[in-house]
Amino acid sequence: MIQKLTICVLFFLIFIQKITAKVYHVGSEQEFKAIQPLLLAGDEVEIKNGNYTDWALNINTNATSAKPIIIRAEKPGMVIFSGNVNKPVFHISGDYILIKGVDFKNCILSKTGVLIELSTSNNCQVLNCNFSANQVKAQFTPLVIISGSGSNNMIEGCSFTSNIDNQDVQVRITKDSYPKFTLIENNIFRDKNKVSWANGNGGECVQIGQDPVLLGNQKPETTVRKNKFVHCNGENEVISNKSSGNKYLNNYFEDNDGELVMRGGHDCIIADNTFKGGTGGIRINGTGHQVINNKIDGIQTAIRLMYGMAKGKEEIGFYIAASDCVIKNNAISNAATGILIGDSKDADWTGKFDTKRYPSPVIQNVAPFSNTIVENTYKSVKVEVVKR
Repeated sequence: MIQKLTICVLFFLIFIQKITAKVYHVGSEQEFKAIQPLLLAGDEVEIKNGNYTDWALNINTNATSAKPIIIRAEKPGMVIFSGNVNKPVFHISGDYILIKGVDFKNCILSKTGVLIELSTSNNCQVLNCNFSANQVKAQFTPLVIISGSGSNNMIEGCSFTSNIDNQDVQVRITKDSYPKFTLIENNIFRDKNKVSWANGNGGECVQIGQDPVLLGNQKPETTVRKNKFVHCNGENEVISNKSSGNKYLNNYFEDNDGELVMRGGHDCIIADNTFKGGTGGIRINGTGHQVINNKIDGIQTAIRLMYGMAKGKEEIGFYIAASDCVIKNNAISNAATGILIGDSKDADWTGKFDTKRYPSPVIQNVAPFSNTIVENTYKSVKVEVVKR
């Protein structure tokens, strides 16, 4: 009898929560700002079908896991933001706020323009949103940013298609703050052309950290999982890791002109990913990475362990030599070289980076060392392992 009464009370409380939560229907920035002070945990904001431009919203309400605030399209694919963007369209700094089913198409972003920024937010999510044919006017400008000192934010089920000259998703790391435990999952990145910038940089699909030299030891512990990267040719780094303690799991790469790159940082896990065709597989600088159970097919050089200007976690170097990494149980097929130990030997970076900011030698003359390479399999590979 007591158990039945408890269940009845629980259902009654859930019913009360549902009928007390409100759904607001908005069709303009002004209407959204008018209801914003009224938002409570459990409320929803439905953006009416239509085309919108020049919105700039700051949303900092705190909700709960049981009763998040949901901002959603009336119908997915029918709410489209476009035009010039000079400020964040959605700047979210609260807790448990979800934005769902919104499209961003043909937006033109200035240096200060962002489509969505999760800034010092906790447990916020960007779900099933589409980003297509957006263009940035300043190098290294991302469409979506996770920044500040929040945690457990998520980008899930989104598509990034044919965006121009931009970074797609950036986890921003500074000396003062960085988000923890970000999850980037089940998204698709595709059809990204080479950037137009003179040095060819700034076209990553995912970038975790921006300063590998001075801030590479920061540990955001981001997970990039179950994403697809197809025809992503923006630059040499499809994914750019520039921090420590991150995980890259079960992602699929097909026909990309670029690699999954440990550009900086240490102690990352690169596991159970699939690479099919394209120009690059996995490139490793830094210490303590685990590269395990990956399938790499039809790529000239599957895995590269790089020379550096310095070694370990304490020395400063524009590149850190690959060391103390485990390369295990990877299946490599149809390659000219399976695993290359010691690429970029004696590469000269004179005049190519600021040696005052980065007091680093300019020659990559520190060889990879103390790496464990075991139990990998090779099929139709001309040279399985080569050391330079």
